[in-house]
Amino acid sequence: MDTLKEPDPFWGVAVFVAAARADNFTQAADRMGLTKSSVGKTIARLEQTLGVKLFHRTTRLTRLTADGEAYLAACTSALDEITAAQAALSSNNRVLSGRIHIDMPVAFGRRVLLPILVDIMRPHPGLSLSLTFSDATSDLLQDDVDIAIRFGALKNTSHLVARHLATQDRVICASPAYLRARGEPLTLADVRRHRCIVGSLKGPPLIWTVLEDGVEQRFTPPATHQLTDGEAMVDATVNGLGIGQFALSLVREHLAAGRLKPILQSYSSAGVAIHAVWPKRAQLSPRVRYVVDELVRYAANGRFN
Repeated sequence: MDTLKEPDPFWGVAVFVAAARADNFTQAADRMGLTKSSVGKTIARLEQTLGVKLFHRTTRLTRLTADGEAYLAACTSALDEITAAQAALSSNNRVLSGRIHIDMPVAFGRRVLLPILVDIMRPHPGLSLSLTFSDATSDLLQDDVDIAIRFGALKNTSHLVARHLATQDRVICASPAYLRARGEPLTLADVRRHRCIVGSLKGPPLIWTVLEDGVEQRFTPPATHQLTDGEAMVDATVNGLGIGQFALSLVREHLAAGRLKPILQSYSSAGVAIHAVWPKRAQLSPRVRYVVDELVRYAANGRFN
């Protein structure tokens, strides 16, 4: 007598996937510890529920129908998500290992993120880091990047997953020496008569994001000096080459020490979003999920500021 009891509504899915991956129902039954009759009845009930035929059956082999192929793809994706969720939960209690590649902007990566990553790695000495510091936007899939840190609005995210980490104030600033020599601009119109330090097409932005009458707008300053490296932009501003706009964390120490002075403060309070992004995959590895979760936790504690 067949005493098969389906423990939950998804039991039929597990049996279907096992049968789809086997040559026949007998082989699937052996792998699952069931009888061939149990597998056959479970598949029949699933087909009745779905209203489609999932298998072409012969005495020796079973083959998926077109509907069966489509259903297998959907079921496999769902099971992968469940496996990833279980791995993420269990990873909290085990030592992780393996290599993780993180891509980040130069200045922010060196000044802010690197000390955080050192702390994140300590509980898991089996983890290895590959860090790339670049202000150019890399192709995560082509460059085999596990996690990238991105500033500002995200573009073309159809193949990416993004997690918001923090929103940071921007500041427009210049060195005291520069301001003594050329005067301090009081309006955005004044900026057009000044020397400015901006990024490049493939690096930090060429434009500033400002607030005018409470409305966020894009402003194009004179591109007197164009640099591809955010760290170099900060250094150039400190050394008096011109005016620059930066995320506050990149220049906080220079402002506190008096090496830079904030200017145009009524215009520069538009925040910049910081995200962690990674390629969209059916299953996220436990080590990547651990690092993302820790970055979120550190950001919530103010470490990104």
